[in-house]
Amino acid sequence: MKLAALLTGCALAAASALALAQAPTKPATPAAPAAPAAPAPAGDKIAAGKAAFVEVARVLQSPRCQNCHPTGDRPLQGDRGAVHAQNISRASVAAGLLCSTCHQERNSEVVGVAGGPPGAPRWGLPPTEHPMIFQGKTPTALCEQLKDPAHNGGKSLAQLLEHVSHDALVLWGWNPGGKRQPPPLPHDKFVAAFSTWVAANGACP
Repeated sequence: MKLAALLTGCALAAASALALAQAPTKPATPAAPAAPAAPAPAGDKIAAGKAAFVEVARVLQSPRCQNCHPTGDRPLQGDRGAVHAQNISRASVAAGLLCSTCHQERNSEVVGVAGGPPGAPRWGLPPTEHPMIFQGKTPTALCEQLKDPAHNGGKSLAQLLEHVSHDALVLWGWNPGGKRQPPPLPHDKFVAAFSTWVAANGACP
């Protein structure tokens, strides 16, 4: 009896194993959907910022900006960047001859004087303490100077962006009057390039 029971148990176990082996296989679980693409790596943002500043530098070193950011104390004038006539310099301002004596808050054409001096609010050179020289600098040197609060009047990158976006004297560059050429980029593209540079934390080329 014991032997018969043992044999019966073995037969049942074998049948059960065979049934499991022949059972239909369950379909594979579908793969999870792919994760969304990760944000651009920091290296890409830095590279974009460096490239953007090259475009920013083209504007800053165009006559509309560079003429008031010369290497010396004498402003430049015209599309060719000639030294200002009448021997005007920072010394003139120190002696009481303000730039606004001739450069009013609007271009001369607005008040009916064709070919007269250009004008915008607060016309003048940057102060001696931080002259913000654009002339003759490489894009790298210009970039390092521009983002340094010791040279830019204590401005942060965000404040610089606000300045180039809305300051009336900056905006004059794209409405210079007479036959003067505007900067090589439209203002909106210049601000977009500047924003890209700021987003890269002021990365320099």
